[in-house]
Amino acid sequence: MRSWINTLVVAAFLLCFCGIITGQTPSNAVNFYQHGTSKLTKNDLDGAIADFTKAIELSSRLGPAKNNNASKLTNEFTTDAEAANVTVVDPFTAQVYCNRGIARMRKGEYDMAIQDFTHAIRIRPNLTEAYLNRGAAKRAIGDPTGALADTEKALSFKGDLYHAYNNRASIRYDLKDFDGALADLNRAIELNSKIPEPFYNRAYVRVQKRDFDGAMEDFNHAIQLNDHIAEPYHGRGTVWMMKAKFDEAIADFSHAIELQPTRSISYMNRGLALTVRGRDEEAKKDFEKCLELDPTVKADLEQRIASAKNIRYALLVKN
Repeated sequence: MRSWINTLVVAAFLLCFCGIITGQTPSNAVNFYQHGTSKLTKNDLDGAIADFTKAIELSSRLGPAKNNNASKLTNEFTTDAEAANVTVVDPFTAQVYCNRGIARMRKGEYDMAIQDFTHAIRIRPNLTEAYLNRGAAKRAIGDPTGALADTEKALSFKGDLYHAYNNRASIRYDLKDFDGALADLNRAIELNSKIPEPFYNRAYVRVQKRDFDGAMEDFNHAIQLNDHIAEPYHGRGTVWMMKAKFDEAIADFSHAIELQPTRSISYMNRGLALTVRGRDEEAKKDFEKCLELDPTVKADLEQRIASAKNIRYALLVKN
């Protein structure tokens, strides 16, 4: 059953910039990598993937003159198939795999992204970003055990990454370890208090711990840091609902929808708040939009509508 409260959002994926370019890396491979990274920042995902793929091809192939030196360019992370094809194990190539994995994650191609991050790790076993992002992809496909292992591996290499603490908190949230999630988010905020994600993620944890005032404070702070993202408005709306402040909830869900009009649960929750307030025609439009965006929630939605009508009736009786 879908909750009114969304799970924690994974922190923005780290881009692996070109920190290692060896003498064996062709300049045209670097150019494709740079073009791909530029497209990735502009959310041209297909273009980025095409450029990264070309960079991988160019940086992972030896010319005929180098064939005799192939053994010098392989290591214990080289597969038999790669060795047979005289593949270059170039540290630069790991960064390209990592960024292609990020592009694939943004497209929702999580299995392919995991393959890319695994390639990157095999070439550079200490590449922190690859573990962190692979952990995010594993969480997305419902593998919390694998996600936790990868995130903790990233922290073993670099213990001051607020991204890693934020991401581990999201996994612990999924596992209902709310105390562990809260500790991780406190640490993430200690390391970087300038970004909103750990604040609104901590707010969701506080909601689970029934600390509604603390959650409201965190959602408000996240909005102060960035008032152009939907998540804290949606989250604050859920807290208003729990406080029986339905007009305030409607306002926050409306703001969330303006910022992110394709999120079905915001329409669901606004519709429920409208139902409690007796604004059934407006609520009906929200429920229709919710089902248009996500038809799988129909049974859940029907149960929630019935509950909202019961709340409306109870409030009428009380007053």
